[in-house]
Amino acid sequence: MAGIDPAEEINELRGTLRSIQDVLDLDAMRKQIEELEQQVAAPDLWDDPEQAQKVTSRLSHLQGELNRVDGVARRLDDLAVLYELAAEEADDDTRAEADKELESLRSDIGALEVRTLLSGEYDAREALITINSQAGGVDAADWAEMLLRMYLRWAERKNYATEVYDTSYAEEAGIKSATFTIKAPYAYGTLRGEHGTHRLVRISPFDNQGRRQTSFAGVDIVPVVEQTDHIDINEDEIRVDVYRSSGPGGQGVNTTDSAVRITHLPSGIVVSCQNERSQLQNRATAMNVLQAKLLERKRQEEAEKMSELRGASTTSWGTQIRNYVLHPYQIVKDLRTGTEAGNPSAVLDGDLDEFIESEIRWMRRQESGAEQ
Repeated sequence: MAGIDPAEEINELRGTLRSIQDVLDLDAMRKQIEELEQQVAAPDLWDDPEQAQKVTSRLSHLQGELNRVDGVARRLDDLAVLYELAAEEADDDTRAEADKELESLRSDIGALEVRTLLSGEYDAREALITINSQAGGVDAADWAEMLLRMYLRWAERKNYATEVYDTSYAEEAGIKSATFTIKAPYAYGTLRGEHGTHRLVRISPFDNQGRRQTSFAGVDIVPVVEQTDHIDINEDEIRVDVYRSSGPGGQGVNTTDSAVRITHLPSGIVVSCQNERSQLQNRATAMNVLQAKLLERKRQEEAEKMSELRGASTTSWGTQIRNYVLHPYQIVKDLRTGTEAGNPSAVLDGDLDEFIESEIRWMRRQESGAEQ
């Protein structure tokens, strides 16, 4: 940024970082890390593998977050020294190196600032994601599978654990639907802006005349339920069907009827799970998925009631949110924030951070406006 004194900008970035440190409450974070380290050291930790996974995941996340903040603070100090060296020695190469680091710090502090916006009731939860193919036939099924890979690659880049609960394969190619979790703290708060319809425009690989095809897929994101949530489901409100798991092209995966589909009769919500070998395990997982969807439904109903009381229009994330155009030109553009990228291949390979950060800021502005 030509014309701006680097020392002045470093001071501004330091001020922003102090605000971030205050919001994140680093002393409380360090205390929580100590407590979790004691839990991890307990000899009976892995007697309950699910709880152990949560504890170790939470510890890893907090340590990573604290290291990020401390690392940025050190880099700001080092950068000030680097600029002084460049000025003293009139060294253009050192100055160029410092300018590059300043640009990197702007970006990293901006990303940390976004994290402080995740203060919603369920933002700290893990994310449960369902992808459904919509209009567009076989291209839409293929598009749904591309989106599934995009989110799994995003999680892989972050070293976040994932688990695919259920995949319903389409007959010719792609998937009808898939349900999976991203097992990382704040995964729901980070990704909830991805909820909505995603539109793909490309030359169809399934059209022998090579025509352009528009396809749609829906992404549904809800917070994973925890023991403190009170979601009661009566047995007479559900219908449970068991069936044989299937793979691509309808081939059988299991030789027993272990897959489970649960229909919640009052709401019409249908969930299924087929990734476990045991019917009992699949049923337990499917019930957790159903509880998560009912929890989100309850949250939305409460938000709508509050909006009606305020006389505000309700905010809906269930509309078309992003275009991915591969032909006749290449661009990915978010319809809410205006964020765009000219390399769709990178985005579809999980390079989503720029879109996610801008939508978190956008949602926070929308929600702040609704509260006033």
